[in-house]
Amino acid sequence: MRRPDHHNEVELNLLESGWLVYLLGGHKVRIEAGRLSLFWAAIPHQIMEYGPDTEYFVATIPFAWFLQCRLPDRLVQPLFQGAVVGERAAPGAAFDLEQFARWELDLRSGKESLKNIALLEIEARLRRLALRLPPLDSPSALSRRGRTNFAHGRLKKVERMACCIAQNYTEPLTIDDISREVGLHPNYAMGLFKKTFGTTLIDYLTRHRVSHAQRLLATTDDKIVDVAFSSGFSSISRFNEAFRRACGSSPRDYRKQHELPT
Repeated sequence: MRRPDHHNEVELNLLESGWLVYLLGGHKVRIEAGRLSLFWAAIPHQIMEYGPDTEYFVATIPFAWFLQCRLPDRLVQPLFQGAVVGERAAPGAAFDLEQFARWELDLRSGKESLKNIALLEIEARLRRLALRLPPLDSPSALSRRGRTNFAHGRLKKVERMACCIAQNYTEPLTIDDISREVGLHPNYAMGLFKKTFGTTLIDYLTRHRVSHAQRLLATTDDKIVDVAFSSGFSSISRFNEAFRRACGSSPRDYRKQHELPT
C-alpha cells in the first residue's frame, strides 16, 4: 500500500504467512501470521513494511453493521481510539484461514444471502476474540460515559459525523459544518458524538489531523510548515501545540525518531 488509505469500514486482516507493519494513527503495529486482527479503517492507514512471501486475507465490514452487533467494550473502545485489536496467540489458525477465505468470497459475491451468513460468522468470531482480550483499564470511566442506544436513526447520524471527519479533516471544518451535514443542532451533535465515541468532535478531528501529520513526517521530506497546512491546521502555532500535546514531542523531533531507512 504505497499511499495511506481510509474508508469507513472495519478491516479484518489474517496473514497466511509472513508479517507486515501498519502505520495507523501515527503508530507502527506489526501483525504476525495466523493471528486475526482488526482496526477501524476510517483512520488513515498504510502498510510500511512486510516480510518475504507474505500472503494475507482482507475482509471489510460496514461500520454501521459493526456497531449494531453491540460487541463488548473491551473490543470496541480500543478500535474507536485508533488501535489494532488482535490476539496474542493464534488458536485455531488453520480453521480461521479456511473461514476467512470463505468470508472474502461471500462478501464479494454480490449475493445477499451469502453476505448475511458471512457477517453472522464474523460476528461470532469477533465475540470469541473479545473473550480473549484483557479488560479495559478503567471500566468505571466507561460506565460514567454511558452506553449508546444504537437505534437506526441515531446510528446513522453518528456514523455520518465520523465519516464526515474522516473524509474532510484536511479541509477547514467546524462543529457547525459537521452538525449541518447530519441535520442536528451543534450542541446535540457534540453530546451524541461524545456519548458514542468517548471523545469530543474537536479532539477527534484534531487526532485525524495529527495522525495525518505524523504520516507525512515519517514518510516524506515535506517542510514542517507544509505538513501543518496540508494536515488541516490553520496556523503553525496551533499545529505545534496540538502535535506536542498528542505526541509528547515537537514535529521536528518526531521526524528524527521515525525516519524510514533509505
